[in-house]
Amino acid sequence: MKIFGRRDSLTVVHGGIAEPTPPSRPAAASVAAVTIMPQIDSLRERVLKQIDPTIAAELSAAGLQRQLEQMIHEMANEDRLELSAREQARLAETIAYDMTGYGPLEPLLRDDTVSDIMVNAPDCVYVERRGKLERSNVCFRDGDHIASIAYKIAARIGRRVDESSPMVDARLQDGSRVNIILPPLAIDSPCISIRKFARKRLDLDGMVVNGTMTTGVARLLGIAARARLNVLISGGTGSGKTTTLNAMSHLIDPSERIVSIEDAAELQLQQPHVVRLETRPASLEGTGEVTQRDLLRNGLRMRPDRIIVGEVRGAEAFDMLQAMNTGHDGSFSTIHANSTRDALTRVENMVQMGHFNLPLGAIRTQIASALDLIVQVQRMRDGVRRITQVTEVCGLEGEVITTNDIVAFEFEREDAQGRLHGRYTVPQGRPSFMERLEYYSLDRAWMAATQEI
Repeated sequence: MKIFGRRDSLTVVHGGIAEPTPPSRPAAASVAAVTIMPQIDSLRERVLKQIDPTIAAELSAAGLQRQLEQMIHEMANEDRLELSAREQARLAETIAYDMTGYGPLEPLLRDDTVSDIMVNAPDCVYVERRGKLERSNVCFRDGDHIASIAYKIAARIGRRVDESSPMVDARLQDGSRVNIILPPLAIDSPCISIRKFARKRLDLDGMVVNGTMTTGVARLLGIAARARLNVLISGGTGSGKTTTLNAMSHLIDPSERIVSIEDAAELQLQQPHVVRLETRPASLEGTGEVTQRDLLRNGLRMRPDRIIVGEVRGAEAFDMLQAMNTGHDGSFSTIHANSTRDALTRVENMVQMGHFNLPLGAIRTQIASALDLIVQVQRMRDGVRRITQVTEVCGLEGEVITTNDIVAFEFEREDAQGRLHGRYTVPQGRPSFMERLEYYSLDRAWMAATQEI
């Protein structure tokens, strides 16, 4: 059977985890390390040599692990190795994970309390739980072991990662987003970053329970989705932009046709009529690349009611604005920015990246007429992701895009448990898109929601 990585390098850690997991951790993350002994190195090599690849490929993960346990038990008795049944089971589990899954990452991928996994080096793996980073006791045998898992992740979705193409964005079967970077770009070791998505898909009510927003703010966002406002969701890495977009998308009418465009497919849209498009990198010959901009142009020909761009990063921002300005109301997208005002500046800069000769005034006119709302999401220092601003794009005054904060979060205090508390301020005034709300008979609901905040 093909074992990823060089066999002559499998000599450091066998359990995938360097020390036993604390009792408070879920059982799914508790694959403890097998004691490091030369005899176990030899035992592992003997097991790998005796595996029949044809038979192993036909077995389920559980069936393979049972046969590995039996094989290890028999070999340990033959060699008179002092291995407990628990240690033998752990070694069998580790070999099975390497053969059928993603090696030491498997227990973390199965742990629902983990939202991010960051592999920095064989013995340096961090995870995020409840918005806080902590060092995990998971480890790999060496850099080759990490690289082998990276190759496996990329290959399963038809991507490649190697010395000639040492960076790749990929996804796992469950939709989790993966970024991989290999040496020589990563100096010390191959690095893998995984953004997991909760198996329980959050809606706006669930985000209220999590403390992301109040009930009033959730109602405002829900009304914005139903009234087909064009919404840009802004925030830093890991702030919850995609989660917010997914939650708002629940309010889209099931009868509408949605075309989603992403670099790595991760949106979890619930509607029955969704067409998902994903970019494609260039081939080994440097041909065949399909960018988000290409997909956006094609998407406009697919008769969409709404276009959702997973994240705008470059010149495709211009095409996104064009789509919003040509009858595709209710379109959503996300962008990396520190504030709603910064988000406008970034869109402006991205359009200029692909249209150097386009006058700045024309760009700002496009932005002002395309966007209705910008939602700012922030992961705050207590680990909670919160909506900190909901800003309307009012229009253009001279050459300046005017905005107005519909909702703004103001920090007030920190409690004894380190949780931050604050309140939302709601400036009085009539939103610039009130006519749209009236058209959908949502104007009274909007005003009522602002009173609840």
